[in-house]
Amino acid sequence: MDPIIRLLLIIFGSYLLGSFPSAVIISKMFFGFDIRTKGSGNMGSTNAMRVLGWKWGLLVQILDVLKGVLAVSLVNFLFNGEMAFSNQTPFQDITVMKMIAGVFAVIGHIWSVFVGFKGGKGINTGGGFLLAIAPTEVAIAFGLFILVVMLSGYISLGSMIAAITIPLTMFLRHNIFSVEIPGYHIIIYFTILISLIVIYAHRSNIGRILHGNENRFSKFQLLKFGKK
Repeated sequence: MDPIIRLLLIIFGSYLLGSFPSAVIISKMFFGFDIRTKGSGNMGSTNAMRVLGWKWGLLVQILDVLKGVLAVSLVNFLFNGEMAFSNQTPFQDITVMKMIAGVFAVIGHIWSVFVGFKGGKGINTGGGFLLAIAPTEVAIAFGLFILVVMLSGYISLGSMIAAITIPLTMFLRHNIFSVEIPGYHIIIYFTILISLIVIYAHRSNIGRILHGNENRFSKFQLLKFGKK
């Protein structure tokens, strides 16, 4: 298969994977309503947990994470670890393709073609594809996410801090602690891009946090203060 066609298949395939509206489908199939009409109106796992219960919310989260993992797997399937392109960059071909796949999966989740280009925030799908590429950074970001949520109750704040933590951790590990990270010089730029996309998707949450009216996930919050 022509490499250009395979590249296009990765772009569109990853976008369509990311666009799969897990929460919307589950809410309509098993509850008889569109989750976008309940709670915050978002189709992410946080709203799913709040509206459908933690078990269904966890299922939505797993499915959203898998979208990112499958996008990276699509690259391995189509290119079998290598590419036929004449590489004009100093980066590994396969690493570039994996990052492109991940970015388009996140874009698909945030601007899903199946739900009028209004989707979730992209944190789970972004975490899914980065888990397949940078598991150490994702593990550290996840730990910090849990800590922020337990202290503040804000899922959105924890998500944004986790998104920022991934490229920051990668930068520190590679440049300060001299850890060799395969494909670092391309991955770091893509992780920064993903972080910016995730923060942009949370722009309404930022406004609500600053005004003190963002919803807290009080079940996970250890310190109770401010509005609930």
